[in-house]
Amino acid sequence: MSYCKVLPAVARVKPAHLFGMRLRSTAAASTQHKEPKSEDAPISIDFDNTQEAYKSKDTMELLRSLLVFKLCTIDFLVDKNKELMDLSKKVLGQRLFEKLMKMTFYGQFVAGEDQNAIKPLIEKNQAFGVGSVLDYSVEEDLTQEEAEKKEMDSCVSEAEKESHGMDHREKKYKAHRQFGDRRGGVISARTYFYADEAKCDHHMETFINCIKASAGSSVDGFSAIKMTALGRPQFLLQFSEVLVKWRRFFNLLASHQGKDGMAILEQKLELEQLQDSLIKLGVGAKSDIENWFTGEKLGSSGTIDLLDWNSLINDTTKISNLLVVPNMESGHLEPLLSKFTDEEEKQMKRMLQRMDVLAKHAVENGVRLMVDAEQTYFQPAISRLTLEMQRIFNREKPNIFNTYQCYLREAYDNVSVDVELSRREGWYFGAKLVRGAYMYQERSRAAEIGYEDPINPDYEATNRMYHKCLEYILEEINHNRMANVMVASHNEDTVKFTLEKMNETSLSPTENKVYFGQLLGMCDQISFPLGQAGFPVYKYVPYGPVNEVIPYLSRRAQENRGFMKGSQRERSLLWKELKRRLFSGQLLYKPVY
Repeated sequence: MSYCKVLPAVARVKPAHLFGMRLRSTAAASTQHKEPKSEDAPISIDFDNTQEAYKSKDTMELLRSLLVFKLCTIDFLVDKNKELMDLSKKVLGQRLFEKLMKMTFYGQFVAGEDQNAIKPLIEKNQAFGVGSVLDYSVEEDLTQEEAEKKEMDSCVSEAEKESHGMDHREKKYKAHRQFGDRRGGVISARTYFYADEAKCDHHMETFINCIKASAGSSVDGFSAIKMTALGRPQFLLQFSEVLVKWRRFFNLLASHQGKDGMAILEQKLELEQLQDSLIKLGVGAKSDIENWFTGEKLGSSGTIDLLDWNSLINDTTKISNLLVVPNMESGHLEPLLSKFTDEEEKQMKRMLQRMDVLAKHAVENGVRLMVDAEQTYFQPAISRLTLEMQRIFNREKPNIFNTYQCYLREAYDNVSVDVELSRREGWYFGAKLVRGAYMYQERSRAAEIGYEDPINPDYEATNRMYHKCLEYILEEINHNRMANVMVASHNEDTVKFTLEKMNETSLSPTENKVYFGQLLGMCDQISFPLGQAGFPVYKYVPYGPVNEVIPYLSRRAQENRGFMKGSQRERSLLWKELKRRLFSGQLLYKPVY
């Protein structure tokens, strides 16, 4: 299959996205939705005021926090937490074990067992200015061997099994048994393994229930979903590889025009030179190539940029037709795999259908949908599919939020490209910025399998990247009130940086363009002062039966070990508040709301 057979067809068709929506012209200037800036006085938050920070907590809750955080610093308890929980269950019995967990780790980090049980906590937090991102945190309790088998079965296609390694796939985007258990080296994100299509339907129903629970408990809530729960991950691996290879091909063509050192959005390929490059690569005749970029979207400005280039990857028929990649030696588009079975084709389509169902439920229930980030070998596809949902469902307001992991070297490029696309096409950009949850696993996998480490070199570089991405989005909000961002961070300096930038641009918290997010049970000294000052702030609220959220709690213990050893601040503030209550006669304090 050559370029001259495929690209002309793509250019002639009025392009449709994966969800069947027509593209707007990227050459057209988008309408700038300017809203009046607030003239409110600058807001300053005192994160040392423990009375305000913990006014939603009674004294027993403060003592529980101190106990749990202290236990998280004891290496033996953290390293053996799963075994110790299993032993406690055997010795105490199920009922006493659940009581113990609810008095300690479960009570600290999980809101409750079901939709009804979580309502009191959500309502209390809301009374003190803190909203909720609901997250049903149940996971299968698989052995490592079971997880590896499921991963290999679900990530390797029939064609790959027959090719015996001769399919020219990149190592990064193939499944490797030694990294088949994706829970390894992950400190905060829950993990799904593919079993069958019925299990994916079950996950979708769980997410729908979570959306409804969010709608029933608050008027402005979020609900979190994970793409790997909605289908066979084989498609995410393959589509990610396609997207990355197409981007590399664009970079090659940019280098032919001497633009390889420029910022990604400044790389605009001159059409005449682009045509010459494609002819030299043996892609096709000039008369054919001229027709490829003459659609309503392409070539009207005399140049092609990365966004125009990305829009070529669309198809209105079989999804497997998307999975073609440029062969720069032969000058042809070649299938990523030699064949796809009918069942694999159906599985890919069903994943997209489930995403569509969830987005529609979220919009109908007035809940914003937050798509979590995952590993870098899945993420290009996850981001692209989330972008397609944003193009459809973010026309009136920001209903769909994508997640950007700022420990990635390419984070800024990804943010800036997506912001520019939203600006051109006139939809609301929604982003959650995180540092990232897969660093140890990503580094280990890259080193052992043999590809470039995608992670920034150190924590300081990640901080700089986070602030660079955040500042870019805040500038976009300042110029065009259609951008929105959640600053999902436990880092007090990052929160203060955000407040400073908001003050500089007179961006009021009441505009609801900048949100803050922290995990339930952590960093209350940041969340509650922000909420009580009028900022939109949210807790990530996990819920589920005690036994079924133990894998989540296990990672909470591991994450808190590093967090608590690195900083004594939260524990010192808790002690400060306890002493204040003791000496002021408020030891029996109960929050009133």
